[in-house]
Amino acid sequence: MKNKYIDLIEQTFEFPQEEFKVEDDELYFHNIALMDLIKQYGTPLKISYLPKISSQIQKAKKLFNVAIAKADYKGEYNFCYCTKSSHFSFVLEEALKNDIHIETSSAFDIHLIEELYKTGKINKNKYIICNGFKRPQYIENIANLINLGFENTIPILDNVFELEKYKGILTKKCKLGIRIASEEEPKFDFYTSRLGIRYNDIISYCEEHIKGNRKFELKMLHFFINTGMKDSAYYWNELSKCVTVYCELKKICPELDSLNIGGGFPIKNSLSFDYDYEYMAEEIVSQIKNICERNVVAEPNIFTEFGSFTVGESGAVLYSIIDQKQQNDRELWNMIDSSFMTTLPDTWAINQRFILLAINNWDSEYQRVNLGGLTCDSHDYYNAEAHANAVFLPKLKEETQYIGLFHTGAYQESLGGYGGIQHCLIPAPKHIIIDHDENGEVFFKLFAKEQSYKSMLKTLGY
Repeated sequence: MKNKYIDLIEQTFEFPQEEFKVEDDELYFHNIALMDLIKQYGTPLKISYLPKISSQIQKAKKLFNVAIAKADYKGEYNFCYCTKSSHFSFVLEEALKNDIHIETSSAFDIHLIEELYKTGKINKNKYIICNGFKRPQYIENIANLINLGFENTIPILDNVFELEKYKGILTKKCKLGIRIASEEEPKFDFYTSRLGIRYNDIISYCEEHIKGNRKFELKMLHFFINTGMKDSAYYWNELSKCVTVYCELKKICPELDSLNIGGGFPIKNSLSFDYDYEYMAEEIVSQIKNICERNVVAEPNIFTEFGSFTVGESGAVLYSIIDQKQQNDRELWNMIDSSFMTTLPDTWAINQRFILLAINNWDSEYQRVNLGGLTCDSHDYYNAEAHANAVFLPKLKEETQYIGLFHTGAYQESLGGYGGIQHCLIPAPKHIIIDHDENGEVFFKLFAKEQSYKSMLKTLGY
């Protein structure tokens, strides 16, 4: 009878997979022996595997450039990284090794751009796509970048009043973008995005305020879909509407030459994940080309803004099972040495699921369990995976059981308030960076120690 944990995984999924394998009863992540990491650093432990960031960027570039070549598409492809997915310096520095551009969301983002420039990580030719609803400080910071000679800084107009605010503080000609207020997915709580300018207003607005304006030049039309790039009638319909508006705008403002298709590729959140990246890239390029040809308009340069796709699969969090509690005849609780609400807030806030795997004891029998965090909140638990309404892990032995949640590299630190106050004062875990040196050898670097009580007390005013 096959009732071992490794039997369960191999019978349920194609396993091993690109980033996961098992040797000597223990899990490896990108050929890294996770038990060795745990022995050296302990748990809870956050890890960032930097080579995955570069490989994801190169993957996207190849997908779109091949699609462009196949379709004989005349525009170019530009990869932008959304800083809001992860602002850490090591993430931006790794991403920028791959000749990419940057998308920002707030005033402080611009200071990050300035710091990257000061340290030689970027030059003034980079595209800086400035999104979001902009308060005065954000607008002032954007204008400062443009005035300093960052010629490809493009503020994306989010409303019809934003343009006026740049006029008095810009000393150089400014490239502009406009965001379309796309229709939300049918199951959403409202019909139209709160961000952007309505479809019906964009053409008249450009004719009245941008066409022929010597201080501004419309270069980009931007649209964003919350669901990301999915092969659904909803996505293709929104893309078609956006490209049609682009064609109309191009005839009013001939300098318009770029289409920013926000909303990125999905990432792997289950071992059963299946997504045809090649088909989607080719279909996106093909549909844009066909609509432009029907309207006798030159194909635009394509910009994408990939955040989670860039950095999500580089991250993981490792925990220890510190106790097991039988709360009734059906519910068995494995308690972890941290909190899901503080280390992976998406699991609590939007019921996000990640890849959950045991680190050791793969040859042990498995059992169904609930996973509980250390806070006193009843929502601090994890009891289902993307592919099943259950969690299965090896039965506990005398030796400590370790588990990992993988592909957690996007948003968790910023949403969890990294470096600040955590729920129930649960400390933020130790964080290490994994990279390869110039000889291809793996090395580990401690980025942050486990959060101390002193730092929390200082934040709280004690």
